Amino acid sequence: MNRGEGEKKSAMARVLVVEDERNLAEILAFNLSREGHQVDLAFDGEEALEKIRRHPPDLVVLDVMLPRLDGFTLCGQLRRRSGVPVLMLTARAEEEDKVKGFDAGADDYLTKPFGMREFLSRVKALLRRSRPSSEEDSPSSLVFGDLEIDLLAREVRKKGKRVDLTVREYELLKFLALRPGQPFTREALLEEVWGYKFYGDLRMVDVTVRRLREKIEDHPSQPAFLLTRRGVGYLFQAP
Repeated sequence: MNRGEGEKKSAMARVLVVEDERNLAEILAFNLSREGHQVDLAFDGEEALEKIRRHPPDLVVLDVMLPRLDGFTLCGQLRRRSGVPVLMLTARAEEEDKVKGFDAGADDYLTKPFGMREFLSRVKALLRRSRPSSEEDSPSSLVFGDLEIDLLAREVRKKGKRVDLTVREYELLKFLALRPGQPFTREALLEEVWGYKFYGDLRMVDVTVRRLREKIEDHPSQPAFLLTRRGVGYLFQAP
C-alpha cells in the first residue's frame, strides 16, 4: 500500500446522508464514497433515526425539509444522545433558519445549491475536528476548578460528570481554554474554530457560546468561565 492509499484509508468514516431528494442524495453519496467514506442513505427522519441506532455514524449530513420528521427535530433528538458532527443542508438562506439549525445542535450549515468542493471541504473539516489530535506538544488535559477538559479523550467533565458537547462546542471551548484571558472577536473564532471564513453568520458564535454556558456554567447568566468582553468578543477565564 502506498502512502496515499494509507492516508485515504485512515481518513475513512461512516457518513449518514439524510436527504429526501434522491438524486441529490445519490450524488452526495457517490462523491463521499470517492473520498473513501462508507455512506448510508436515509430518505426521511424516522428512517434516519433507525439507521443511527443500528449503525452509529461518524458524521450526519442532514437536510432540513424531510418527510415524517424534519431536520431540526431530528437534530435535537440526536443531540440528546450523541455528539456526532451534523452538517445541515437547506434550500432556505434566511439567517433565522441558520440560527435555528445551530440552536438545535448543528455543527455546520450549507445552503442549496452548493458546490461539491465546498461540501467535501466542510465534511473534511468536521471529521478532522471530531477526531483526537496527534499533536505531541499539546497537554493531555486542562483543569480549571471543577471543570476538566480531557484533550486526549475529547471529553469535558464538570464536577466529575461527563458533559455532552457537540464538535463545535468542544472545539470552541478547547480553543479558548488553551488561551485563558485572551479575548477573540467572533470573526476570529469563526475562522479559527470552524476552519474557514464565514460571511454573515456571526450569530453562530453567540449561539454556541450560549449553549456552552448552559452546559458548563453553574449560573449561565453569570458565567465564571466563558466571559463576554464588551466591544471585542469572548474569552475564557481561569478561576
